[in-house]
Amino acid sequence: MEKETNSKNFIERIIDEDLAAGTYTKVVTRFPPEPNGYLHIGHAKSILLNYGLAQEYHGDFHLRFDDTNPMKENNEFVESIVKDVEWLGAKYVGGVRFASNYFDQMYEIAIKYIKKGVAYVDDLSAEEIHAYRGTLTEPGKESPYRNRSVEENLDLFERMKNGEFEDGSKTLRAKIDMASPNINMRDPILYRVARMTHHNTGDKWCIYPMYDFAHPIEDAIEGVTHSICTLEFEDHRPLYNWVVEQAEFPNPPKQIEFAKMYLTNVITGKRYIKRLVDQGIVDGWDDPRLVTIAALRRRGFTPESIRNFMEAAGVSKSNSSVDYAMLEHFVRDDLKPKAPRLMAVLDPIKLVIDNYPEGQVEYLDAPLNMENPELGNKKVPFSREVWIERDDFMEEPPKKYRRFFVGNEVRLMNAYFVKCTGFEKDEDGKVTVVHGTYDPETKSGTGFTGRKVKGTIHWVDCGHAVPATVRLYENLVDEEKGVYNEDGSVNLNPNSLTILNPCYVEETIKNYTNGDRFQFVRSGYYNLDPKDSKDDVLVFNRIVSLKSSFKLPKK
Repeated sequence: MEKETNSKNFIERIIDEDLAAGTYTKVVTRFPPEPNGYLHIGHAKSILLNYGLAQEYHGDFHLRFDDTNPMKENNEFVESIVKDVEWLGAKYVGGVRFASNYFDQMYEIAIKYIKKGVAYVDDLSAEEIHAYRGTLTEPGKESPYRNRSVEENLDLFERMKNGEFEDGSKTLRAKIDMASPNINMRDPILYRVARMTHHNTGDKWCIYPMYDFAHPIEDAIEGVTHSICTLEFEDHRPLYNWVVEQAEFPNPPKQIEFAKMYLTNVITGKRYIKRLVDQGIVDGWDDPRLVTIAALRRRGFTPESIRNFMEAAGVSKSNSSVDYAMLEHFVRDDLKPKAPRLMAVLDPIKLVIDNYPEGQVEYLDAPLNMENPELGNKKVPFSREVWIERDDFMEEPPKKYRRFFVGNEVRLMNAYFVKCTGFEKDEDGKVTVVHGTYDPETKSGTGFTGRKVKGTIHWVDCGHAVPATVRLYENLVDEEKGVYNEDGSVNLNPNSLTILNPCYVEETIKNYTNGDRFQFVRSGYYNLDPKDSKDDVLVFNRIVSLKSSFKLPKK
């Protein structure tokens, strides 16, 4: 995410000032996800922003899991997040880190707080703590246990750690200011009793630190200089600063907030995605209709396209929404010069070329990508019978229809001129076969200039076609109604997934493997689904359509 000096964003300007003042000598950033779900497109912004800043200032980038709540965390989410970060190209130093690796240090810091008189063990229940907290307009009320002696607090906290108290019966709280206008500073909870097996530490602990206490300590332990987070943590910044100051860390990190990435008409909330997964509405967290990073990867988006999209979206201090079509623009832009262009027929009807020799097969030359000669050429088989798209033939065509109808001549792409001579129907009146004749003199690439045709259609040779299933995607959300109903349910688009089968792809596809991306001529960009596609059952996901009316906003 390099930028010219005169167009640096507000975060870069803060870092420049800190380096110039000698506050820090080396920039260290981090991405600190909670392993309680899959990452989505908004997280990609945070990953690339933090990694980009570390690159720009020749510093270090850390990947650290804020795994302080074992109730919702598991290794599946850890593994998926590591894969996402690496796929986006963010290179972290020092291996994968975990907040839970610092639990011993956090416990010692909590003891330091107690000895300094800035933390106490509280017996109030969660409901009572909430009631004592006050409101935005009324101050809170001090706990009756707030003025316990240091010795009593040390004893109780150790007994909390040793498992002598029931879950939820005691907490360790910071002693700050119950009348603070910032509710986060009204004696926040630092530790709670909770007997839960942790994915990393097992059953070693029965007390767990709260996020607002653990997170700044993790940053400080790792030497993070700039803690880049989203705007909802702005009100937590005073507490962040208090935690590291009371722990007496030298050169504590600085928290800086930026606006989240919002995309129009998409679902990013973990609880909503989890509900869709649990109800079987989507095919897991990586269903290609979602905007989790795993889903975008499975659908066929490239890491380059996401990086370019984030660069264009920029970094801001104010929340705004970005059109999903802008993300699609960047994947088209990325794939256009580098995706092999194959012929695929998604709604097939057979064309029989009656005057082509029976049993003859010839291999025609065709470029893999006309805009990128470096991709080379391919050999495409051609014979008497080929598949064409059903909508490339019309029995009674409207004016200016330039494809196949009786008496009209078109070019079969990279092959010959073929003139439509007739068709066959089944008992229901549906056209099943189209007939035509070809002109051998019109072979593509021979320099033929005898006459011109106004239409060109693609095709796949019947004898060498590879059968496939093709999945077409629309937005998961009904865009006209908005994302959510009043009751919190999602307005689902009933046409979000269309499955086409059988479809036929040219045999060049045999040279590729799962996850590879292509342009299907005249149709769009597709990839071989890395999850469902097998050697004998090819499944393609449409990444995006071929064209869009979207235009990048002018700067």
